[in-house]
Amino acid sequence: MLKKLTIDEFNEFQKHHIESNYYQTISYAMLMAEVDYDYDLLGLIDYEGNILAGAMILIKQIGSNTYYGYSPRGFLIDYTNKELLYNFTEEIKEYYKDKSVAFIKVNPLLPIGKLNKNLEIDYNSNRNILNDLTTLGYKKLRDNLYFEAQLPRFNAIINLKEYKKDNLDKNTKNKIKKGIRKGLKIEKVDKSKIDIFYEFIKNKKDRNSYYYKDYYTVFEKSDNVDLFLIKIDYNEFLLNSQFIYNEELEKNTKLNEKLTTNHGNRLINHKMNSDKKLLSYKNDIMEATKGLQENKTTYVAGALVIKHNKTVTIAISGYDTSLKRFAPNYFLHYSLIKYYKDNYDYLDLNGVVGDFKNENSYSGLNRFKLSFNPSVYEYIGELDLVINENIYNILLKTGTLAHELNKKPKEIKK
Repeated sequence: MLKKLTIDEFNEFQKHHIESNYYQTISYAMLMAEVDYDYDLLGLIDYEGNILAGAMILIKQIGSNTYYGYSPRGFLIDYTNKELLYNFTEEIKEYYKDKSVAFIKVNPLLPIGKLNKNLEIDYNSNRNILNDLTTLGYKKLRDNLYFEAQLPRFNAIINLKEYKKDNLDKNTKNKIKKGIRKGLKIEKVDKSKIDIFYEFIKNKKDRNSYYYKDYYTVFEKSDNVDLFLIKIDYNEFLLNSQFIYNEELEKNTKLNEKLTTNHGNRLINHKMNSDKKLLSYKNDIMEATKGLQENKTTYVAGALVIKHNKTVTIAISGYDTSLKRFAPNYFLHYSLIKYYKDNYDYLDLNGVVGDFKNENSYSGLNRFKLSFNPSVYEYIGELDLVINENIYNILLKTGTLAHELNKKPKEIKK
């Protein structure tokens, strides 16, 4: 039997379910209520009152007296249990058939494969669940390589308990060191600084700053959100720059002495490289000194992080591209790993694109996230559970569905 659950019933069920995720929470429902969605909390109940499967389903009007549903990251159900999947699906269809709901969109948190070292996906048995879903009336939508869908089809996840900085490649470690040397510091802030954070992410999605204030507010109620900013500590920046300048100056002096008797190309190249470093470090000293004199507060990056059970997810992050020389994005992600590694099991870096080998507008994003050695999973993708075939087809033919749900991918610079 399908029944509407109370908030307490749903909370208790979802937090213990193996498919539990922050999209299937009351907090996320409250956030989406701010952008014109209603929601239902539904559960399949056995004769003893136990909840066998459940879902938070968002409901939105899409036409004249027509609605659609959306269950972000899919139902809280054991997808391998065919009987349970059948019963829950049929109950959902029955529940919504007289409510002018054309379809329910789902994008289950169901990994069907994992990226290997050759940048190819090794698929698992979950891939076969697609056949069961289509048999039950779910229409599989076109697989996307980029970010056209409501949520990413590929996610990069770091196992915090197994994370070791030493396993990172030389370039990534150097970028992290650069951020440290340039005096970057992570700062946990509250909602009052969301406008500062918004400047780093405003071009990523068609959302205004009020949306992110709501994002913070609804998850703050359950203490499941953190907001971070990265700023320049100009005093530390100056001290580090002076130290490394003096070190390089000593090397440069020795190279000058060697050049009086040795004019080999290799030595000359070392001297030229040293000269370049000295100039760079001198410019850093001048920039840091100016920042101190002006008593500047300069923020260079930020991240909004959602905490759920043993996983933390970077909902969205960004940085000042004009200050890329500080390697703020590398420092930000390294700092988040350090911050959470003792108390959480996983850090979800969020989406990557499925085009792993070819150059595309997102290849920089992929290279950046993969540089932290995450596990990359491919999920089963988007499906529409059709409730009313006639209305669903009309929405397709008139372009109403495409206008409502299709997303134009944006280039995300990392």
